[in-house]
Amino acid sequence: MLRGMWTTLKSMFEKPVTIQYPEEKRQVRTRFRGRHVLKRYDNGLERCIGCALCAAACPADAIFVEASENTDEARFSPGERYASTYEINMIRCIFCGYCEDACPTEAIVLGDNYELSFVERNGSIYTREMLLEPVSDGGAPTPQQTEPGKFTRSVPEMKDPQD
Repeated sequence: MLRGMWTTLKSMFEKPVTIQYPEEKRQVRTRFRGRHVLKRYDNGLERCIGCALCAAACPADAIFVEASENTDEARFSPGERYASTYEINMIRCIFCGYCEDACPTEAIVLGDNYELSFVERNGSIYTREMLLEPVSDGGAPTPQQTEPGKFTRSVPEMKDPQD
């Protein structure tokens, strides 16, 4: 009992750690799982090929994927298909990371954004447009027009993951 009282007494004289939240943001850990992000390739094409493996791996059934066919006139991803509808219900999501592990193209990742607030239930459903990262410099927005036969693989050559 004395040891507990000593700890309380000692902590009374320590300076409190206060972060002025909206102005100052705390750095997150490297393995933090925040808001989902749909990645793109350097040329601007989306990595998601609409395979719905992330939706199958989700234990909370929070992900809905609907695939459509790519054409050379309107190409969204390098594969035969792309995710025309990609929705994540953030009320149901438990941020387990199974969707990230199941994705063969590393399209969905859990980013470091922890500011997830919404006023209505409809605002908790994140659509494909909300989840896609912006086009990088040198890339073109989707849909792109490509020459026939340029993309023959839906899953590009991958390197071992770096941790």
